[in-house]
Amino acid sequence: MKVNKALTIAGSDSGGGAGIQADLKTFQELGVFGMSALTAVTAQNTKGVQDVYPMSAEAVVAQITSIGEDLAPDAVKTGMLFNAEIIEGVSREIARYKWRNVVIDPVMIAKGGASLLQKEAISSMKEYLIPLSMVITPNIPEAEVLTGLTIKTDQDKKDAARKLHDIGARNVMIKGGHDESGNDATDLLFNGQNFYEFRSKRIQTVNTHGTGCTFSAAITAGLAEGLTVLNAVECAKKFIQAAIEDDLQLGSGHGPTNHWAYNRRKKETLVHGS
Repeated sequence: MKVNKALTIAGSDSGGGAGIQADLKTFQELGVFGMSALTAVTAQNTKGVQDVYPMSAEAVVAQITSIGEDLAPDAVKTGMLFNAEIIEGVSREIARYKWRNVVIDPVMIAKGGASLLQKEAISSMKEYLIPLSMVITPNIPEAEVLTGLTIKTDQDKKDAARKLHDIGARNVMIKGGHDESGNDATDLLFNGQNFYEFRSKRIQTVNTHGTGCTFSAAITAGLAEGLTVLNAVECAKKFIQAAIEDDLQLGSGHGPTNHWAYNRRKKETLVHGS
């Protein structure tokens, strides 16, 4: 039996809704063995981030080397990397092991507004990490920071996607959750030639903590399983939609998504029929 493996290189969320906790839950739910390299420890809950304690770049690289020497992943995801030194160390390791199924979630700002990426690290991400990616999954504010563009229209999204592709990302997925102009949440995928739209009903809820982590982790799991980028995104879209719709209602702020909703729905369909 072949076991597909995925590595998340990201920060810890003590509240369990985002970061490596969300990634590992997603990997498990999608049948992929999850591994992690910790970049930072955060003290956070649904009300916000109270503090961030970054790991040294040396410690991050050591964790990745341990995985690379013994448990080579079928796909890799990066999340919160915090500073330029960590980004450059992570990029060197990814290049050294020639890992190709790399999904970058360019985590910059937490739901409560706390900065999770130092400003001087943005240029390092563009120079070293993005050119190694199979997929990059920025939301609209992150895409604006990375491209320097203002994104208001569908054409703006396409222009930003092209610019990120020019920087080196093979596939660009601009998430539409921050665009509240319609009743749907529309994500835009660009593969360098064609654009694909993924629409889902917008859910009015504050419980969306960890949606970006979860969505990119689901794409990573799909790539680890051998899916194409397009099929991995299709599966991830269904996974995150179920996670948002089946609300857990935990905490008093931005609550987490429901990581077991997707599989629970499939089980209920088998038991009760569709």
